[in-house]
Formats: sequence, C-alpha cells, structure tokens
Amino acid sequence: MNDLNSHELLKHLSKQLKARKVNQQITLMEVCGTHTMAIHRSGLNQMLPDNLRLVSGPGCPVCVTGVSYIDTAIDMAKQHGVTLTTFGDMMRVPGSKENLSEIRSQGHAVEVVYSPLGALELAEKNKDKNIVFLAVGFETTTPTIAATVSLAKEKNIKNFYVLPAHKLVMPALEALISDPNLGLNGFILPGHVSTILGSKPYEFIATKHNMACVITGFEAADVIQGIHMLIDQIETGDPKIEIQYKRVAHEEGNAKARALVDEIYEPCDALWRGFGSIPMSGLKLRPAFEAFDALKAFPVTVNDEVENTGCECGAVLQGKIIPPDCALYGQVCTPEYPIGPCMVSSEGTCAAYYKYRTS
Repeated sequence: MNDLNSHELLKHLSKQLKARKVNQQITLMEVCGTHTMAIHRSGLNQMLPDNLRLVSGPGCPVCVTGVSYIDTAIDMAKQHGVTLTTFGDMMRVPGSKENLSEIRSQGHAVEVVYSPLGALELAEKNKDKNIVFLAVGFETTTPTIAATVSLAKEKNIKNFYVLPAHKLVMPALEALISDPNLGLNGFILPGHVSTILGSKPYEFIATKHNMACVITGFEAADVIQGIHMLIDQIETGDPKIEIQYKRVAHEEGNAKARALVDEIYEPCDALWRGFGSIPMSGLKLRPAFEAFDALKAFPVTVNDEVENTGCECGAVLQGKIIPPDCALYGQVCTPEYPIGPCMVSSEGTCAAYYKYRTS
C-alpha cells in the first residue's frame, strides 16, 4: 500500500470489509488508544461485517493510571513544594478531589513539558527547585524516560526526580485473557509498543491461549488489513503472531531500548484503573537510581482504593462495556467537564466515542 490515506483505497477496503462473510461470532480487542481513535475517526466501527465485534482495551496510559497517582502528585506539590512536570494529557485527569490544572490555578508549580528532557532542562536551569516528572506510559515512552534518568545521573543533577507509573502491556494482556466473560478471539496489537518489544514476547498468546494476534499500524487501511488477517487466523484455526505494520515493527524489536530500560528499571506490581493490582506489570527504579525516585525523596500517603464516583472508566478499559453504557457518558461526563480519564485523554475510549459520535 503506497498511499494509506487514499480515498479510493479506503473506499475499496471498506467495501471489502463490510461485505466479508464471517462464519462465527468474533470479538477482537484493540489494546492501543491510537488504534481506538483511528477506528472511530475513520468510522470503521460502523462498517463491520455481521458477527464481528470490536471492543477497546487498556490502551491509554493516562486512562489506566489510578486516581491515587494523581493524588500522590498533588500532595507532593502541596506538602513538599516540588514543581510537577507532565505531558499535557495529564493536566485535567481527575484526582479524588481536584486535578493538576486546578492546583496550578491555586499557585502550585505545575509545568507542561513535551519530553522528559524538558523536565531535566528545567531542573538544570532552576537549581533551587525540585523538579518531579510524572513518568506515565507504556513501553513506547519508557526508554526516553530511562535515558533521561541516565543522563541526570551522568550530569550529577540532584534536583530532578521521576514519579514512576510505567505500565507493561504483557501482564495486562494476561489479565484480559484470563477473564472468560470477555469472550475474546484475538487482539489488534499496538504498533508503537511493538517497535520496542518486537513480536516474540506475544507468542504465548497464540501458543498457550490459542488466540489470534496481529501487530497493526494506525491508518484506517492498516486496521482493515489487520482485521482481515485476524479473521483468516480465526476461521482457519491457525492462531499466530503476525505483523501487518512491517514498515515499522519487526520480530526482534529494539534491543538497545529494552537494554536501557532494564538498566534503569526493574519490574514491580502496579495498580491499574479497573483491574486493581496486576503482578509485575509496572516498573520501579533500580537501587542504583533510587536517588531519582520522587516518592522516596518526598514521601506522601494517599488512599490507593479511591475511585471517581459513578465513573465506569475501569469497566471500559477492561472491555466489559462501551462508553454509552455508562450513565455519566455524554450527560455529566463530557470532554469539557470530564469525570474520568477515558474522557480526558486524546487516546481515551470515551473521548473517541464522544468526538466521533454519529448521533
């Protein structure tokens, strides 16, 4: 495919998909927020063949980050006077009482940066301030954060810290597979994450769990092709890990990036919105780099169990419901006044449904 955005190509592929005969009930889950947005932006969810259903999973790193993490960052700013630095998506994610944007309006130091290096540069220029970077993300963003921590140690910068909320995709996939009520037949696997991981770590899904998987790109044409490949695997009874996104993702992934992450971090249990604690699904700084751990330097205590009242974001992230099934969706909860992160993030499922709603 030379021009993945060609109107004629998309029209042809869309007709092919809609006309395809699917001989059994199939449920596929995309586990990347960028895929969710691409599916709804292109209207692919409206042109599926009979017997085929798409559901969204925990593919938005902001969305799976628990309320307690936001509360921790806020209390850190209030109690210790640190300067919080974060990507813009995090600013309006609700904590139990307020969000980062609100505390900034109260006079607390919260800065939006475009990379962790931006936070490090802020620390270098402001030696009298303690700079805390909110380290949220999947395997795609973790290597750049690891590289920044490594650089901070190399430069002996003592006022730069990270508050880790890294998430690992593979344990979350295990948690989804272990839920028989979801009835999943296959995964549209994340292209960006897979550029780091490669395809090999996913092989257990096909061999152990007999489920189809395709690593898919983010244009509508990519997703359509990936869906066809998944249907073929399921209907022929030949589950495997295929790469549709071959122009970027490869079998071996990025070994250098993985080695860097392994040098700086080690696996740990992590709290996921909707799932609770998933064993060994997060990352914490290794002892050699603990001097950069914000929570060790500026300890606070918050309630790990708190959730936003009435918000069904957790169930959406598990693929148990779609956003319109939540009583708050589109009524109380909108992008202008979000109750949960699934409506805040540019990769959130609720935001995708709302932005590209047809009625």
